[in-house]
Amino acid sequence: MKIVDMVCAPGRTGFFFDDQKAIKMGAKSNGAAYEGAPVTPGFKNIRQAGESISVMLVLEDGQVAWGDCAAVQYSGAGGRDPLFLAEDFIPVIEKYIKPVIVGKEADNFRKLAKEMEDILVDGKKLHTAIRYGVSQALLDAVAKAHKCMICEEVAAEYGTTVATEMVPIFTQSGDNRYENSDKMIMKGAQILPHALINNVETKLGKDGHILKEYVAWLRDRIMELRAEDDYMPIMHIDVYGTIGQAFGDDNFVGMADYIAELEETAKPFKLRIEGPMDAGEREKQMLDLKGLREEMDRRGINVELVADEWCNTLEDVIYFCDNKAGHMAQIKTPDLGGINNTIEAVLYCKEHGFGAYQGGTCNETNRSAEVCVECAMATQPDQILAKPGMGVDEGYMIVYNEMSRILALRAAKA
Repeated sequence: MKIVDMVCAPGRTGFFFDDQKAIKMGAKSNGAAYEGAPVTPGFKNIRQAGESISVMLVLEDGQVAWGDCAAVQYSGAGGRDPLFLAEDFIPVIEKYIKPVIVGKEADNFRKLAKEMEDILVDGKKLHTAIRYGVSQALLDAVAKAHKCMICEEVAAEYGTTVATEMVPIFTQSGDNRYENSDKMIMKGAQILPHALINNVETKLGKDGHILKEYVAWLRDRIMELRAEDDYMPIMHIDVYGTIGQAFGDDNFVGMADYIAELEETAKPFKLRIEGPMDAGEREKQMLDLKGLREEMDRRGINVELVADEWCNTLEDVIYFCDNKAGHMAQIKTPDLGGINNTIEAVLYCKEHGFGAYQGGTCNETNRSAEVCVECAMATQPDQILAKPGMGVDEGYMIVYNEMSRILALRAAKA
């Protein structure tokens, strides 16, 4: 089944691009916007509308396979590729990708994805968002050519088994961490609430008391609103390096002391802390996360540390995993480029006893989320992010329903 054409369309994402550095430096919110000037190159405002590109591959039988190019909310931060704007990158796709892909047989995803990933412009790989969206379209094209679901194509090519039950869903609250937590609890989300703790003074507290009070509130709120006593969601809180800011990035004893307090406060619920510090570069980040994990493990602090900042590419995930830098990696799907790299990252973590969190960003689209779900059902990570958006309802619905459809269709086939 040949690919006979490629068509691109500009689109919107489910959230915004945010200048993380400006926010960490204390930019004040003004409604949904932020006041002040951006500091990360490429930004015109601290917060600006998220953009995507739909890449549609026309097959010779008239079917259309498609995927969405999208970049993370905090583009240009933590070693990531720069801001992704449709008008800048549609010409790049049409100039460098289209001539390589059109005319190819949609017969093997891994082969096509490698050819696409190997394209260099001025000695560099294409923007991660481009490789992310084009690879989704290629995977869909091969699945359509083979008349199977995307998850079945992934399982066939990577030697895995499609899940027979849902992968646990992790929901994200944005700054509306109270009302949105209520939604999560009422919907029965297995992992919650993310909470967006990205400022020491206003969200963590210089001594950590603000976050500790929030964890106590969340604990009580779960027990108040849960429909069944056996509903025991995992608390997963992303702190964007603020614990390190407050206590010192390499002050492992001080950070561990504070995390132990959070663990006690969260009981009877299990706790995960994502991004406890941001050391500013990959090697230092790995060493700091490794050191904090060793201190916590030595003391029997039963909180899982999740690597995020500076753990961006497939190579980064392997590096953090091999060095046991934390207990789990967020495999932030757009940052890895081709979706093939996400598949390989999940499988590597599972093989080496490291937690696999197939994540992403609120700044994606319904299509990229659906393709990510298909891949997750074939690789079975420990959890998958509900995306896009920060409103809980929409992202949770998209991810939950895609898994439900897969399970129903495969049950009907069986």
